[in-house]
Amino acid sequence: MEIHNLSDYDLIKQYLGGNQSSFEFLINRHKSKVFSYILMVVKNRELAEDIFQDTFIKVIKSLHSGKYNEEGRFVSWVMRIAHNLVIDFYRKDKHLKTVSDDDTEVPLFNSAKYSDLNIEQELVVEQVHEDVKILVEKLPEEQKEVVKLRYYYDLSFKEIAEHTNVSINTALGRMRYAIINMRKLMEESKVDLVLNL
Repeated sequence: MEIHNLSDYDLIKQYLGGNQSSFEFLINRHKSKVFSYILMVVKNRELAEDIFQDTFIKVIKSLHSGKYNEEGRFVSWVMRIAHNLVIDFYRKDKHLKTVSDDDTEVPLFNSAKYSDLNIEQELVVEQVHEDVKILVEKLPEEQKEVVKLRYYYDLSFKEIAEHTNVSINTALGRMRYAIINMRKLMEESKVDLVLNL
């Protein structure tokens, strides 16, 4: 079978069996999608290229150590790795900064209102984030995608519409239904997402 007809899973199997060109083909297949995500979040081409490279280095290491087992969802897995590396970059950047950016329009991870949480408060915030993740995963696929693109990747509704090949109204509608469904799920699960810090 020709290489372009192979699934991601088959390409991974071939790569792990020693076929380097299978992995190159796999990278090329998903390159624009992964790089676009990173670039949209960091808004700096050079930094995006560095994170993109680090993403695939981590992908290679994870594949060789047997950490990948999500058959058919390779690109979602790669996107999660890319997103985590972006978060890591901003966390590291926060610790290296000596000047606060609290007066900027978007205080990424260096805001004074988050910096003085005690251990108990940090645990509460962490638990709320975990609860939200669980609720998001229970949403229908289209709604889940919009929520993740909006809140995890910080895309505008215009960018979400372009990325998912739907109109802005459809993207907004999916978000609206996602919020309604999450409220219902919260009531059913008796989950409290209020932060009393």
